[in-house]
Amino acid sequence: MRAVPIPEAMLEPAFDPAGAARDAIGAGLRAEKGLNVRHGTILTLEGINVSFDGFKALTDLNLYIGVGELRCIIGPNGAGKTTMMDVITGKTRPDSGMAYFGETLDLTHMSEVQIAQSGIGRKFQKPTVFEALSVFENLELAQKTNKSVWASLRAKMTGEQRDRIDEVLTTIRLETARQRPAGLLSHGQKQFLEIGMLLMQDPQLLLLDEPVAGMTDAETEFTAQLFKSLARKHSLMVVEHDMGFVGSIADHVTVLHQGSVLAEGSLNEVQADERVIEVYLGR
Repeated sequence: MRAVPIPEAMLEPAFDPAGAARDAIGAGLRAEKGLNVRHGTILTLEGINVSFDGFKALTDLNLYIGVGELRCIIGPNGAGKTTMMDVITGKTRPDSGMAYFGETLDLTHMSEVQIAQSGIGRKFQKPTVFEALSVFENLELAQKTNKSVWASLRAKMTGEQRDRIDEVLTTIRLETARQRPAGLLSHGQKQFLEIGMLLMQDPQLLLLDEPVAGMTDAETEFTAQLFKSLARKHSLMVVEHDMGFVGSIADHVTVLHQGSVLAEGSLNEVQADERVIEVYLGR
């Protein structure tokens, strides 16, 4: 199913004045491959409501992610962080509200596969790699190619594809482990490999759920460097509880509470917000 182009007069969502600053976050940056981001915003969530058996998981949620931005999402357990990512990736349909990728792709009318193919990649907290295959083979399988049986049988890797895998291996610092079975990697290395598998899909927006959970200090430090190197080339939404890690990477922080945005701003700003201290950070 193709997204139906929206008439020019309807391209601009109805943003409230308080959210207007979101245009500046992606100013001067351009998403590739034809995604319409003329307002500098790659993801728009407006008035999103989700309920499960009477429990309101999201309530009038508004969120705007700029092109090339690295946004951190924090908040207590049950704040709606996972449900929000489920809405973005098509796993959960909202009861009401708008969810747009760029200006014209209505995520609420796209399947999970269509959303992934449009340029949104998601990494869950627990790494999911093919443990019996080598690091190289995992990246090879993750290539953005025709995955039909006939195409796979006929497939022969091109030099360009090999170069791309080599580039990703260098990016995730696994070039010396290219032939190692993924099952023999450390927890942190498996996390890096899964990030590499996402990068093979060439996504424009990456959703990363608690990426440094269980990592060593050195792995956490490298992850911070990695994410900062990926920002600007990609837009990143990182859900994380490690405030030290958040402080080392975030352009902008959004605090969720009871399914709504409680506060937004720099980490220093949200840490000083009395409401955030009350419901999440403590004294």
